[in-house]
Amino acid sequence: MFITLLCIFSPLLILWLTYKSALLNKVGSIIIAYILGCALGLTGIIPDTEEVHSLQTTIASAAIPFAIPLLLLSADLRAWARLAPSFIKSTLFGLLGCAIAITIGFLLYGQGNPTLFAHVGGMLTGLYTGGNANLASLKIALGVDDATYILVSAYSTLMSALYLFFVIIIGKRTLRLFMPDFKDDKTVEDTTVQIENHDRELFLGLFRRDNLPHLGLSLLLSVAIIALGAGIAYLFPKDAFQSVFILSISLFAILASLHPRVRSLKRTFEAGTYFILIFSVAVASQVSLKTLTDIDPTIFLFTTVATLGALFFHVLLSALFRLDTDTTLTTSISLICSPPFAPVMGSALHNKAVIGPGIAVGLFGYAIGTYLGFGIAHFLLTLA
Repeated sequence: MFITLLCIFSPLLILWLTYKSALLNKVGSIIIAYILGCALGLTGIIPDTEEVHSLQTTIASAAIPFAIPLLLLSADLRAWARLAPSFIKSTLFGLLGCAIAITIGFLLYGQGNPTLFAHVGGMLTGLYTGGNANLASLKIALGVDDATYILVSAYSTLMSALYLFFVIIIGKRTLRLFMPDFKDDKTVEDTTVQIENHDRELFLGLFRRDNLPHLGLSLLLSVAIIALGAGIAYLFPKDAFQSVFILSISLFAILASLHPRVRSLKRTFEAGTYFILIFSVAVASQVSLKTLTDIDPTIFLFTTVATLGALFFHVLLSALFRLDTDTTLTTSISLICSPPFAPVMGSALHNKAVIGPGIAVGLFGYAIGTYLGFGIAHFLLTLA
């Protein structure tokens, strides 16, 4: 109960801090949530046990289905259509970058046991283009033993966390040194300006009395969307539940946003951001000292090269073709960390225009991740 309440109500403290401190407001609530969660995990305030990790995963998994509809209820489909070409290019660069990085990692570390590392490379490809569901599918498809699967899953979780901290905290500041900023027409620019200081606005306005009816209606609508999405997902095989569920609730939220009365609901984006803060604290608090110390050097280095290399080559290709920072970062995080992280990136960037296309990129990764991973594994074997 303590951990649950801590994850749910710590965003109130975060928002109060960003309201009181101009410096923390510039840092941003999402970054503070990850720092707070990481501190809770590393200091042992939150115990490092399987039972606690299961609870943290449950809290994070419960927060995202609420966040996605709330963040998308004010969606601008016309803006998404204008962004589509850039996101398609960025997705192709992300997939290519992942394949290049894993091939380099295999050539560096996989020659001693090519079959094992080809399978690890295949699983990492599936993971970094489609998430944990594809990682599990490739374990079965490639016949990977449990011990290797657990190592790959643990190391990729650690590297994904480090990657996540980088792209959220300093990613945009770094990329904008050599890549253009996000640009769109005046409608999107105005929208971006309106939410640019959403940390302060969230604290001041989300729970204000005149906004509570709007908040209640948006939450009820989100519950209905979640229930409908879950009902549809249960009609599919169990291993497809997550991707179908995310796709369904995203689709229904977008369809709901077409109605003017829904788009006129106040503070839906800010309410969604609150659930993102819950998610961020729950995810970051799973980092522990044990995760940082129990290392198998070769597989860990392979995983490191795959993660950092995928980001490096994605950014390099995007920079060469003059894609903007927000599109590149959102696409990268959707592929490497899965679709639910697109709203996290959108909130961190203060740019809700990229959330919908980012989710679509992640869902595309879900669809092709297993096939791409299987193909990469067999391709790596030809290099042995």
